[in-house]
Amino acid sequence: MNGLLPDLVQWITDVVYSFGYVGIAVLVAMGNMHLPVPTEITLPLAGFLVGQGRLSFFPVLAWTTAAAVGSSVALYYPGLWFGEARLRRLVRRFGRFVFVSEADLDRASKLFERHGPKAILIGRLIPGVGTLISIPAGLYRMPILGWFLFFTVLDSVIWNAALIGLGWYLGSRWTLVREYASIIEYAILTVLILGIVWFVWRRRKRYS
Repeated sequence: MNGLLPDLVQWITDVVYSFGYVGIAVLVAMGNMHLPVPTEITLPLAGFLVGQGRLSFFPVLAWTTAAAVGSSVALYYPGLWFGEARLRRLVRRFGRFVFVSEADLDRASKLFERHGPKAILIGRLIPGVGTLISIPAGLYRMPILGWFLFFTVLDSVIWNAALIGLGWYLGSRWTLVREYASIIEYAILTVLILGIVWFVWRRRKRYS
């Protein structure tokens, strides 16, 4: 992958420069569908272009959030429609074409079983899980119009805004974001967990 990275960065850059907001949205959707198009490249590049005045922050955030939510919903329905046994057969047969293995499904499923709906919020920030957390949400028939969409939108807005903002701040050094992506993921994850703990504590205090 390291040898291909400069070519990948150049291709993503060409797409973004050629197609603007739509190109960014498509790239984000591809990345969220577990294809090798890292949002850690696309979003900081968009932020750099915001800083250059070529794009505007809120339209970029809106397009990328819509793309992230749309791809998450697209991954929800295979779990809902196919069921676990059939889905695993499909992954064994075709998963290599979309870079998904049974081990990936296992990690997402275990996280969902352990944390329930909150896994939708934190799962996207955990390496090896990402948007695949939508699949067990479908398998367990978590209502899509409720916590699933709420957590998906919230997580997408926070993640996208953070990477766009960093790309904007770093300017021509926007590619540095990818080098520290794991640190950024864990930092956002920590903030989200603390937010959940604070929210639960406030509710219990209010009704105690």
